[in-house]
Amino acid sequence: MQLTKALSLLTCALLSSATVPTKTMKRADPSQFVTTQGSKFFVNGSEFPIIGTNAYWLQALNEEQDIINTFSNISALGIKVVRAWAFNDVTEIPDTGTWFQLIANGTTSVNTGANGLQKLDMIIKHAESFGIYVLLTLTNNWAPLATDNLTESIDGLKSSVQSRAVVDTFNASRPRNFLSNDYGGMDVYVRQFGLQNHDEFYTNQTVLNAFMNYTTQIVTRYVDSPAVLAWELANDARCNSSVAASATCTPQTVTQWHSTVAQHIKALDPNHLISSGTQGFLCMGCPKLFPRQTSPAQPSARAVVGRRSVAKPLTRERIIQERNEQFKKSRALLPKSEQDKGEGIRVRGRWVSTPTKRQSDSQGVGSAFDGSQGVDSEDILGIPQIGFGSFQLFPDQNTYGTDDPSLSAFNNTLQIGINWITTHGRLAQQFDKPVSLLGFGLVTQTNAPDFVPFNSTVAPFASDTTSTVSKASSTSSSASANSTQTFGVTDSEQATAYSTWLNTGISSGVSGLLQYQWSQGNLTAQANTTISPNDDTTGESSNDDTTGESPNDGYSIQGVGEDTVQSILQNAIQSVSSI
Repeated sequence: MQLTKALSLLTCALLSSATVPTKTMKRADPSQFVTTQGSKFFVNGSEFPIIGTNAYWLQALNEEQDIINTFSNISALGIKVVRAWAFNDVTEIPDTGTWFQLIANGTTSVNTGANGLQKLDMIIKHAESFGIYVLLTLTNNWAPLATDNLTESIDGLKSSVQSRAVVDTFNASRPRNFLSNDYGGMDVYVRQFGLQNHDEFYTNQTVLNAFMNYTTQIVTRYVDSPAVLAWELANDARCNSSVAASATCTPQTVTQWHSTVAQHIKALDPNHLISSGTQGFLCMGCPKLFPRQTSPAQPSARAVVGRRSVAKPLTRERIIQERNEQFKKSRALLPKSEQDKGEGIRVRGRWVSTPTKRQSDSQGVGSAFDGSQGVDSEDILGIPQIGFGSFQLFPDQNTYGTDDPSLSAFNNTLQIGINWITTHGRLAQQFDKPVSLLGFGLVTQTNAPDFVPFNSTVAPFASDTTSTVSKASSTSSSASANSTQTFGVTDSEQATAYSTWLNTGISSGVSGLLQYQWSQGNLTAQANTTISPNDDTTGESSNDDTTGESPNDGYSIQGVGEDTVQSILQNAIQSVSSI
């Protein structure tokens, strides 16, 4: 076995030593690449509004036909954009499954074989055949080990964990690449290069060179492929992760890294757009490395019909003022008897990241706006090589605003989502660049047993009581009479939120809206791979089926709500097509 791995490693090292990797596509007509004009996407001279989905696991499918079938179903719904991982880092060569890069003991090598980048070739080839554009993500902020699970994260959800043994069984039963945070990423570099802090991924020159070497091989491989929508530098980059941040990391640290890598990619590939992939957190009042460039208004003989008014810059004062006005309006709608009560205590899982150097914030603007998350998406949007901005919306895991005491838990979630989307629509207007919601999702009560936070390997609701809920049953009632707490929204609430958020994005000028995540059934199952015959992560009886389903980290639309969510996406596609 050791000899086999050694030979495999030698082969990969030889294959990856070429200066320019073999390209998989012929040179394409420049008009086929996605471009931007102002805050809109364009392709072939026409506006290209995006309603899409996420399928990080595409590379982990066992057969080429599974990739074809997945794209076929996505295309049939009218979806034209899919976001997927273009990285898969391992610290030792696995016996089975896909891997793209070995990172071990301060060295790296790229796998260009059949279980390596040739899998990515298949994705690009078949995406193009279905007229689908793929947004390729180059690394991930999150790559936790089981030993990294934060005590604070789990304690916040502990009331719903009925049996520690059940959670441990859940963790042991998941194959590699099942979770989105199990494909490697920044912290694999940090650990394997002997570093201590997460943010050293951004600042250590040796690590930066290693990452840009991998980036070079991916970007040059597909530089001429029109099926690539854009390069996403990293999923959810920030100062902190499940590995601690140093005391010196600030949002400017992350901004500078984005600028460095974006310049590198643009020098290699003038054809494709570049995006950040951040959660969208902001830093009001922080110094900017790339402040928004303003030009003096040009006099006009007559008003231009239909032109949007210029959005006012975001400030602490404006955010707080608008929030207070909104609270006042919702309070006024309450019955007189309820106006003096504090309603709407939120009941949802919260996870806590490791400490980051916090910016001073005496006005209570909130952690999504004060720089405490270690990222400033507004500053990143100002980088010249960044073609469009990004943000995400996962209220089960992140805080994007302040709860309105006059609203119920779900209505708070709904309204904060609306506000978050509207905020980023304004940024698109201010910077005259597109801004896209790269992933949005809510965990339903049915999916609660499968839910694993992005910074963890633990499924806190994989308990005996919650795991007995049938995936085919309705979730309009409590998940279990024996549960100490019902986690997640109902299917009806999820549908309301998704529909509302999509409509808000469309009306507020957000040019891309991607649901997280797609689900695909009837996949080829193989032992000890991501799609395994006995892949049983919910505690239900095992089976020997030769088919399987795509991974579910708590956000898959498999089951009773699938048709509803697909219908909502289809309605959104029809809506943007008629604009």
